[in-house]
Amino acid sequence: MKLVLASKNQKKLVEMNDILSHLGVEVCSEAEAGVDVDVEETGTTFEENSLLKAKAVMEASGLPAIADDSGLCVDCLNGAPGVYSARYGGEGLSDEERYRMLLENMRGQMTRTAKFVSVITCCFPNGDVLSARGECAGTIAYAPMGEGGFGYDPVFFVPEMKKTFAQLTAEEKNAISHRGKALEAFKVKLEDYLNHV
Repeated sequence: MKLVLASKNQKKLVEMNDILSHLGVEVCSEAEAGVDVDVEETGTTFEENSLLKAKAVMEASGLPAIADDSGLCVDCLNGAPGVYSARYGGEGLSDEERYRMLLENMRGQMTRTAKFVSVITCCFPNGDVLSARGECAGTIAYAPMGEGGFGYDPVFFVPEMKKTFAQLTAEEKNAISHRGKALEAFKVKLEDYLNHV
């Protein structure tokens, strides 16, 4: 089965294929499916935005489409940046500029608990929708550490691993990350779905 990823993020594409390939599922990019969809993320929850993206790409491609909406929720910032994680601080900022701004906004904060949230939604042309949510708890480091990952990974510290997401190998990260957990939960739902279609 082929799913189209409703995202232009190559790293997400690799991550999804790593986890879903065991089901005989191939996740391809919008470009490979011959579509280029720009979805306005008007939802106020990860669930709403994930559904908006999957539905738009499914309608454009005529193929089942999978979307992930994820973000970082920081407790001392009342859950910000949340659904606005990718647009935190405005358009056109680099990942590094975003996490440096986050660190600046948290200056002097002793409470640094946070969580990454991911919601995966898959829309099928027949109208069926599968959805799964994953979360990973951690804290915000005082300074970036590590070279891997993307987004806020260099400042998201996982106490039990004693490392930031950017210091973990892809395997370590997939095993504990919000997206890894959401994809694992999604994989179970998809397997069940495929056995009943």
